[in-house]
Amino acid sequence: MPVLSVLTPVHDGGHRYLRELYDSLCAQRLPGGWALQWVVQEDGETGRPAGVLPQEAWISTGTGRHGGAARARTLGLARVGGALLRCVDADDLLPDADALARDIEVLVARPGYGWTVAPCLDLHPDGRLEPGPYDPEPGPLPARALLDGAARGTMPVVGTTQTVHTELVRLLGGWPALPAFEDGALLLSCEAVSPGWMQSEPGTLYRKHPTQHTASEAFRDRAEARLRVQIAVQRAEALHAAGWRWRPAALKD
Repeated sequence: MPVLSVLTPVHDGGHRYLRELYDSLCAQRLPGGWALQWVVQEDGETGRPAGVLPQEAWISTGTGRHGGAARARTLGLARVGGALLRCVDADDLLPDADALARDIEVLVARPGYGWTVAPCLDLHPDGRLEPGPYDPEPGPLPARALLDGAARGTMPVVGTTQTVHTELVRLLGGWPALPAFEDGALLLSCEAVSPGWMQSEPGTLYRKHPTQHTASEAFRDRAEARLRVQIAVQRAEALHAAGWRWRPAALKD
């Protein structure tokens, strides 16, 4: 049975919304024959985030030394069993019951594509939903569409909307050791070696709240923000220059 794995990094104190994400995942309607795995990796070793979740066979929880979201994602990757992988942060939600099914259907129907992305809606505390300003047109993404946007300072999509072949993530070494934008950096590297597809419907509800990492002063430091993107762009440019292309094995629905 083919499996799609969802990977969620979480730290102690950052699991306030984790049970809501559990409910969102339970509501997913996958295509016939597909199963869901949820890998929850604590960035730390307290075990408290896992304590809010039921012990169910499709949920895999783990802990590791504190080192940030990139390290937690990559440690969690060791337990990922699915042919496809989607990252969803601990405070975010999937927008509807068919969000994951849409990505599976695209990658099954288009075996040459390595990944999909989708529009992201900001979820404000008052329940208001706000779309992003740079969403590409739905369908096949032009070569370098994301890379060129990131280099201009207008990254078109949010990295956590990406559903990707797990093998490609492993080939690229997981998430780079950045204090933020590690999801975007991996996405740019995937774009450099494999074509991607832009969904027409939203793939993530990005919760806006005052305690999130992206609301911190450290995240908003302009010098570091430029450096994070510069590192991601340099790696993607190097992959483009190498000329290496990756094609996934066909998925079975």
